[in-house]
Amino acid sequence: MTPVRGLIVEQIPRLRRYARALTGDQSRADDLVQDCLERALGRTRLWKPGTNIRAWLFTIMHNLFVNDLRRNKGGLRSLDDATLAQQESADGDGLAAMELRDIDRALAQLTPEHREVLLLVAVEQLTYQEAADALGIPVGTVMSRLARGRARLAEVLEDGPGRGLRRVK
Repeated sequence: MTPVRGLIVEQIPRLRRYARALTGDQSRADDLVQDCLERALGRTRLWKPGTNIRAWLFTIMHNLFVNDLRRNKGGLRSLDDATLAQQESADGDGLAAMELRDIDRALAQLTPEHREVLLLVAVEQLTYQEAADALGIPVGTVMSRLARGRARLAEVLEDGPGRGLRRVK
């Protein structure tokens, strides 16, 4: 295995997590990861050694995702009940599965632009510059989308089911 291929293989868990959060559907996420890996492995000569391979892979994935959205008008889907039941039985913790569902549904309510920036910076821990490079936008745009995305996510989670129904003073 070439060194570049090894670096790409190391990023597969992060690619899967990002794809799952982008698409909201395990099958679509798997397809997105596969397409991303296929494109990356076919174009390893385009990656510049010494640069962040994770940001390069996220750029490829982002572009594939946006192209798919344009082509199919397919939006984000939230976790279905079967996936939640599977998660709950794997965890043995119904509360964790409910929290996962709430976060997933809240993320689904964000615009794709806010969701992408939030996932890249907060979950994947890319720097603002790396996220900007991956998305092809200025750093200032990353910062403003991140602030708006965080605010909207907090708003959605606060107003979610079972929240705010009872206020005790």
